[in-house]
Amino acid sequence: MRLADKVGLVTAAGSGMGRAGAIRFAREGAAVAIVDRDSHSAQSTADEIAAFGGSALPIIGDLSDRAFAGEIVQRAVDHFGKLEFLWNHVGIPGPSQFEELDLSLYDEMRELNIDSGICTTIAAIPHLKKAGGSILFTASTSALVGSPMSPLYSMSKAGMIGLVKGLARRLAPDKIRVNALAPSAVDTPMLDTFFARPDDPRKLTKEDARESIKRNAALFLLSDEASFITGITLVVDGGLTA
Repeated sequence: MRLADKVGLVTAAGSGMGRAGAIRFAREGAAVAIVDRDSHSAQSTADEIAAFGGSALPIIGDLSDRAFAGEIVQRAVDHFGKLEFLWNHVGIPGPSQFEELDLSLYDEMRELNIDSGICTTIAAIPHLKKAGGSILFTASTSALVGSPMSPLYSMSKAGMIGLVKGLARRLAPDKIRVNALAPSAVDTPMLDTFFARPDDPRKLTKEDARESIKRNAALFLLSDEASFITGITLVVDGGLTA
């Protein structure tokens, strides 16, 4: 198994890509901390993992709370004894408006898309140093080509790519790899939210989006198979940005 005996933490693992990733990691031998603000969703993911004999710990809370974002690592370590990989997956579309921007909506997006990952990563680094671990951030093709429906979302994900590059170089001496995954539109609950924002003047539907070709990119980047890969943004978009 590709993650045998490893321990990882996945944020926003109650649904969508985070849930699918956490379940796949567990099938590949990892014990996984499942972080989500929805208790039913987090428990459902953990229950599915337990049903096939895997090990999972649901952790419930709001990652926009910086204190909670930092505490989840210690809770995972206290339960499993160690931490070897982290997937900072949580994120929201944020406001579609720019010209008449509600700054409170921007703050909400920044807190989840940027601040939470920073706080969780800071807490994880001392533990990952012990194992020579791996960190993964979920970026987006919107960081590479720009989203007219959500320029601020593009900004948050582009900033994340810059953070990944800097952290990869900074943490390389500690044998910690840092990468990003940039999917295009994937049919998840977040996609419904993206196209249902009341401040979106374009009124598009999710049928206007293209779905990613499904691949095990997150598993690859977090596994030892990618041991010589750090500082990259792996684009998984079925050729959309080509």
